[in-house]
Amino acid sequence: MAQTPLELKLIEALEKRAEEQGIDIVDVEVVGSSKAPVVRVRIDHADESLPTISLDEVSAQSAWINEVLDEADPFPGTYSLEVSSPGLARPLRRERDFLRFVGEDISLSTTAQEGRRKYTGALLSCSDGQIVIKTDEGEFTIDISDIKSAKIKPDYDELARAARSGKE
Repeated sequence: MAQTPLELKLIEALEKRAEEQGIDIVDVEVVGSSKAPVVRVRIDHADESLPTISLDEVSAQSAWINEVLDEADPFPGTYSLEVSSPGLARPLRRERDFLRFVGEDISLSTTAQEGRRKYTGALLSCSDGQIVIKTDEGEFTIDISDIKSAKIKPDYDELARAARSGKE
């Protein structure tokens, strides 16, 4: 994934402590102005057999994440920290993320300098640092290193149908 050097530094610092906490660092994003930066950290359980992390669990993990970021001292001044679950539109950044979600619909953008940069479709496979995505225009093989951003594309209609059927 294409990420800034600062984001990579923060991911590395957080991942050192995450394992002992039983947490997976899904993604780190630095947004906002240089005068008021916001560090967004998305976390989940390291054990993929567990359900998605709850709000209470996220809250309980925030303290050590804040400590790690304070030790890394990423900014000369103050910054805001947002810690959350990955959500329905879960970011995918590592090969293991793509492997885990084969069969899901995803959207992604690449760092391509020419031609097509955005794709939406079914993630068919992942191996040897490449993914295969099936779109309406056909199948495309893309190197993971060429992916700028990728996330699961939730089917909100299906979620709404499931919610309605659960209420009936």
